[in-house]
Amino acid sequence: MFKPVNRYVLINLLNPTQNITESGIMLPDDFKPQEERYVTAEVVAWAPDVRFKEDLQVGTKIIVDKPMVEEINMKNESINIVLDNYIIGIVEH
Repeated sequence: MFKPVNRYVLINLLNPTQNITESGIMLPDDFKPQEERYVTAEVVAWAPDVRFKEDLQVGTKIIVDKPMVEEINMKNESINIVLDNYIIGIVEH
């Protein structure tokens, strides 16, 4: 289990991009479609020093600056983290 520190938040990106078109045609791995700058993510865990931790719960939906999401490969598993600075907002129901 990964435990974030130093104001990092462990997230799951929602609706990750895939290299398949809507018509089902597979695209080459090196094809890079234009992506949105901001994406929705789901909170998994957070560091104790996150500045707005009282507003977070496991499963909270947030909007993040996608270029600032860091992907780490650890023990054949890929995880995504983002510094709390790059969380733009919290999606409330």
